[in-house]
Amino acid sequence: MPSQKKFLNAWMIALINVAAVCNIKNFPLLAEYGLSIVLFLVLSALFFFVPIAFVSAELSSAWPDRGVYTWVREALGPKAGFLAIWLQWISNVIWYPTILSFIAGTFAYIIDPALSTNNTYVMSVILITFWSATFVNFLGMRISGWISAITALLGTVIPIILIILLGAFWVLSGRCVCIDLSWSSLLPDLSSMNQLVLLSGVLLGLAGLEMSAVHARDVDNPRKDYPKAILLSALAIIGFSILGALAIAIVVPVSEIELASGGMEAFRYLFDALQTPWITPLIALVTTFGALGMMSTWIVGPSRGLLATAEQGDLPSVFHKINRKGMPHTILITQAIIVTILSLVFLFMPSVNSSYWALVALASIVYQIMYILLFTAAIRLRYKHPRVNRPYKIPFGNTGIWIIGIFGMIGSSFGLVFGFFPPSQFPIGKLIPFEAFLIGGALVFCLLPILIFKCRKPSWRKST
Repeated sequence: MPSQKKFLNAWMIALINVAAVCNIKNFPLLAEYGLSIVLFLVLSALFFFVPIAFVSAELSSAWPDRGVYTWVREALGPKAGFLAIWLQWISNVIWYPTILSFIAGTFAYIIDPALSTNNTYVMSVILITFWSATFVNFLGMRISGWISAITALLGTVIPIILIILLGAFWVLSGRCVCIDLSWSSLLPDLSSMNQLVLLSGVLLGLAGLEMSAVHARDVDNPRKDYPKAILLSALAIIGFSILGALAIAIVVPVSEIELASGGMEAFRYLFDALQTPWITPLIALVTTFGALGMMSTWIVGPSRGLLATAEQGDLPSVFHKINRKGMPHTILITQAIIVTILSLVFLFMPSVNSSYWALVALASIVYQIMYILLFTAAIRLRYKHPRVNRPYKIPFGNTGIWIIGIFGMIGSSFGLVFGFFPPSQFPIGKLIPFEAFLIGGALVFCLLPILIFKCRKPSWRKST
């Protein structure tokens, strides 16, 4: 039987990766660092982004079914596999309110920009939008996929390119620049540990590449083209992130950067200076659609991964249920309920910035634990299953996998530890409630899957 023709090349894989990871939502957080974000992003790529890409490419080419769950289960056993896919899913559930708050902040520029810092408004938009998107996903992947593709093109690519071009115009036209652009400012201020805290959010903004690495096996020459695709992806994503973050930092004073709406604030400054303020609501509308499309994609993706583990017997049979469109509606409803509970943080934290950061930090902490399991699994599988065919394999034998794995573990461990530190860039309220939210949330979300796994019953396994 002839082999199926493969149509993907390095450039196409790179575009898929850019669409999956890069988004204007991440730029305000990066802008807090000013010019030193260049060094931080390069180090993040070396110790986090690139290791994830290479490890995921090798594992997805050898075990293409069900991603992280299968990889960790094959290496470390069923309990670790369930823990990994649970952490991947729940970290996305925690992350949803942050993208939703970005949507709320962006949409506010169509109505009244002052609403972008109103906690009650932000929470209301989060709940209405997420529950609406959940029910839209009940209609199946065909409709959901079209919505995601169209909105991602209009609301992600166009605003990113536009804000970079406008930022360059701002500098070249001799206008006031809000950050120091000297060579010395490339080095970060390490006088306080709190200055490193936002790196947890930087790493979270670069996460998720393991979900697109499944395309490695669809490339004609994976050993040659996939590393090339990763290099192109890294250059594009890091380049866009640096230029987009600097465009915001140059235009918006650091004290006025709002994590949920900093991008739109930069657009407002830019278009006001160009005496075209009427364009700001239009960009806000387009960017809102883009964020909705990205969120719609992520709502259903990890949920389908969790459905696979439920069918293996790791969750009660009620979570096996799918509707006539093949969508795991019980899991979708469950995650919407969790998002509703987590969104209450916007009512109890002193500002939208502090609420946004608390959720980003918790999502990053949980996600980094999953990545540590992933890097451990990659090293273990080289020794446990050395003869499994790997169309793409990290070069230099076992030495190569150890180097990539250790680099990845260093980056993930760094993000995990510093996620618990409060940021100095904006107030987070009283320290004890903030730390209790992070520590308590991390413990609950890590111990709950272990408890569920221990309580498994034979009746939970889906019959074929």
